[in-house]
Amino acid sequence: MTLTLSNSDARRIFLATQGLSRPRGALTKAGLLDLITAIGFVQVDSIATVERAHHHILFARNPSYKREHLATLLETDGELFEHWTHDAAIIPSAFYPYWKHRFARSRARLVERWRSWHENGFESYIEHVLERVTREGRLMARDFEAEKRPPGGWWNWHPEKTALEYHWRTGTFAIAGREGFQKVYDLATRVLPAHRFAGAVSEEAFIDWACTSALERLGFATSGEIAAFWDLVTPEEAKRWVEAHRDRLEPVAIAPADGGKPRASHAFAGSAALFDALPPPPARLRVLSPFDPLLRDRNRAERLFGFNYRIEVFVPAEKRIWGYYVFPLLEGDRLIGRIDMKADRKAGTLDVRRLWLEPGVRASGGRLAALDAELTRLGRFAGVERTVYLEGWRGE
Repeated sequence: MTLTLSNSDARRIFLATQGLSRPRGALTKAGLLDLITAIGFVQVDSIATVERAHHHILFARNPSYKREHLATLLETDGELFEHWTHDAAIIPSAFYPYWKHRFARSRARLVERWRSWHENGFESYIEHVLERVTREGRLMARDFEAEKRPPGGWWNWHPEKTALEYHWRTGTFAIAGREGFQKVYDLATRVLPAHRFAGAVSEEAFIDWACTSALERLGFATSGEIAAFWDLVTPEEAKRWVEAHRDRLEPVAIAPADGGKPRASHAFAGSAALFDALPPPPARLRVLSPFDPLLRDRNRAERLFGFNYRIEVFVPAEKRIWGYYVFPLLEGDRLIGRIDMKADRKAGTLDVRRLWLEPGVRASGGRLAALDAELTRLGRFAGVERTVYLEGWRGE
């Protein structure tokens, strides 16, 4: 029998599984680790138009979040590590044994790419960088100065930077910290606790964990969405997992925001009672990071919320519809608009350039007051003192 979920229930479930329905009590260091574990990962990005993505993502879930707790969990306790999902992300170290399979898969793929660089002597760079980091520890790309930088590296990186990334992607190195957002590399065995390296996980157990843990954090999903969540397994592997575990799953029909045909998905058997127990999100208005996990799968977000969102950072200015770095607005269980703003830290202001509300969403006095209160909170978190609404911010 197929479980049918209304669009409002589907939104409520997804918001809860993504940590956006949690109470706002004081967030301890242990509570922060629990939050990140529940979400799965927090994306890292260098753009700090208002605040770095990982800090903003966590602040949106609990305004009492403290950056120093994250730094301690990452750089001192070793309870978190930085690696790759669909992009660079902060991940619980409890998942590290499963990432060993990602390291192996990356190694096989990157060695093939490396062979195309062999004529430039890239093997010697791999060996040299490994030897130097082993001997000296905690080095950044800028600590390697190459007199000659032959072409062919990733994104035109110089060979030493490419070698550093190769060792990181394949698990030999880990990120020991960041300076000015530049990665500090060291041997993984010197960064993470020794017990994270013990034991091995079989290929079958790895695929089962990747698919099970993804579905837990999505609530309901297609096999493609399961594969995309961690980007650890292929769509074919996720599809085979679904077929092999039909006894653990039940079909679910998800009503989309546009009232169209329900989307066939999967959930764990007996999920109805669990779904019913999940709380609604708080009614308050929140500004989300463009890299918030709620929006990572743009197509899923559009189906569930009727909200078409794209980041236009790499779109030429004259072709942008919205702006360089526009933030989505979440109110209760609805994405109600987007806002273009930037923190001017020299002036101590959060400068609001433009607000767009979705069709049918009124710019009522209460809603604008709620937005102003949220911008004040976010501005203080980002280190600025007041919000400034620039001329034309309402689109006049």
